[in-house]
Amino acid sequence: MIKSMTGYGSASGSSDKFEITVELKSVNNRFLDCSVKLPRLYVSLEEGIKAQVQRHISRGKVDVFISVDASNAGDVLIDVNDPVADAYIAALRAISQRYSLPLGTTAYDMARFQDVLTVKKAETDMERLGADLSGIVERALEDFDAMRTREGARMRDDILTRAAEIERLVAAAEERSPRTVAEYRERLTRRIMDVLENSNIDESRILTEAAIFADKVSVAEETVRLRSHLSALRELLESSVPVGRKLDFLVQEFNREANTLGSKGNDVEMARITVDMKSEIEKIREQIQNIE
Repeated sequence: MIKSMTGYGSASGSSDKFEITVELKSVNNRFLDCSVKLPRLYVSLEEGIKAQVQRHISRGKVDVFISVDASNAGDVLIDVNDPVADAYIAALRAISQRYSLPLGTTAYDMARFQDVLTVKKAETDMERLGADLSGIVERALEDFDAMRTREGARMRDDILTRAAEIERLVAAAEERSPRTVAEYRERLTRRIMDVLENSNIDESRILTEAAIFADKVSVAEETVRLRSHLSALRELLESSVPVGRKLDFLVQEFNREANTLGSKGNDVEMARITVDMKSEIEKIREQIQNIE
C-alpha cells in the first residue's frame, strides 16, 4: 500500500523518572532529510534516532521533536570525603590533648566543616534512557505511518479513478481515429470531384492518399503504450515498497504518449480527447508528488 510523504505522529512515555514526548511531522522532499531536535544533554542519542527513522521512511523532510522532562529526576548524591574528615578528626584530637579540652564533636559538627561532604546530582543512565526513548520513538513512528497509510489510500483511490477516465479516453481515441480517415477520404473525393467537375476520378489515387493519411494519423502505437502504462500504474499502486520515484517517471511517459497522440489528431474531437487526457494525467502527477 502506498504512503503519503506528509504526516504527523506522536507518542509519550517515561524512563525512570523522566517523562518523554516524541512528535514527528514530514513534508515532501526528493530524498530523506531527517532532523532531530532534543535537549542538548542527550544529543548523543541523535544518531540512533535518525537510524531508526530511516528504517521506516525513505523519502521526505522529517522533523523529530523530543522533549525530556527531568523535573522529577532531582535525586542528589551526598558522599563523605573520608580523607578530609579523617584529617579534621586528627586535628581536633590534637587540640583536645594539647589544651586538655573535651572533644565533644558530633556528626553534625563534622558535617559543617568545609569539604567533608560533597554533593552531586545523580548521573543519568544513558543506556537505559536510550532504550526507553527508542521504544517511544517506535510508537510515534507507528502512529506516523498509520496516518501516512490512510492518506496514501485516499490518494490511491483518486489516482485509480483518474486512471479509469484515461482508459475511457484511450478507447475514445481508438474509436475516433478510423473515423477521421473515412472522413478525410470523403472530403478528398469531394474536392477532386469539384476540381474535375464530376469527370472520371482515379479511385486508386484516392485510396493511396487515404492510406498515407491513415498511417500519419494512426494512434495505435500510442494507445497500446498508454494501456501498458495504465497497467503498470495499477501494479505500482498495490506495491508494498516505496514507489514514488517510479510513479513520477511513469507519469512522464504518460505525458509523452498523450503529446504524440495530440500531435496526430487533426479534428476537434481528437483535440478534445487529448486535452481531457492531459488534464487527468496532470492531476495524477500532482498526487504523485505526495507519494513516498
